[in-house]
Amino acid sequence: MRKLQHILSATDLSASSLEAVDRGFLLAAEHGARYTVLHALGLDALAPLRALLGGQAAGVSARLVEQAQAELTQAVAESAQAHGLQPQLVVEEGLVTDVLPRSATARGADLLLVGAHGSGFLQRMLLGSTTSQLLRKSRQPVLVVKQEPRHAYRRALVPVDFSAASRACVELARTVAPQADLLLLHVFEVPFEGKMQFAGVGADVLLQYRSEMRERCVRQLHELAAAAGLQPEDYTGVVLHGDAVREVIVHEERDHCDLIVMGKHGTHVTEELLLGSVTQRVLAESQSDVLVVVDPKAAPVPTLA
Repeated sequence: MRKLQHILSATDLSASSLEAVDRGFLLAAEHGARYTVLHALGLDALAPLRALLGGQAAGVSARLVEQAQAELTQAVAESAQAHGLQPQLVVEEGLVTDVLPRSATARGADLLLVGAHGSGFLQRMLLGSTTSQLLRKSRQPVLVVKQEPRHAYRRALVPVDFSAASRACVELARTVAPQADLLLLHVFEVPFEGKMQFAGVGADVLLQYRSEMRERCVRQLHELAAAAGLQPEDYTGVVLHGDAVREVIVHEERDHCDLIVMGKHGTHVTEELLLGSVTQRVLAESQSDVLVVVDPKAAPVPTLA
């Protein structure tokens, strides 16, 4: 089974955003991976003063970076000692939505971690725009950490729609959480069911149509699991008719899942719609950590400029 090689966490130094850093320590220790913790300073705070500061601007900027580096070192010291790891600590100017994807690509990271409830960017993480920006720009999977990490993931919920992205989600769930029980969930809708009801098609016919479609979906789910390298004993498969977001949230709570793994692309809706109405809603409504698998071929290539 593939292991993570390089994990990159972003923190704004708030207490809640440091939960992502702590989860990164757990994952790095579990996988024997390199670990980098990044703090982005945000927009250039000295810009309005550069004319007044003149030649002193560079020195003031350097001192701000040095101060942030010291704060970052202090913030991760306890966790680093507890896990016996020495991460690389990086402070960069600019917005995290620009700095994080660019730095991840330049450093060869294969997983990004961010907190769900920090100050600044991280505080607005679930309100839509920043999350969408980060997911559009990232060429790596993004793990949004919501819970204080106390142990390795124990139960992972993977919503699937039988697309290539779904297989990638299953494979990544096994990579990130190799010891976790896997729950593969497919929620389907019957095409044109509303129109058939309007046209007077009988309830018994609709039930039969729904039953046949469920059987096809069950076969597809097991085929997907096999293609992802799973044995029957490696997972539990659930196929339901209903609303996808509602069923994800219900099963997350009912089955005590601590990780949800899902893609931002699908087969039956556009990328923008899926990110806005399904993945984004799960990010907003779920209690567990959410790992979003992005399509690296569709993501823009970050530059170092």
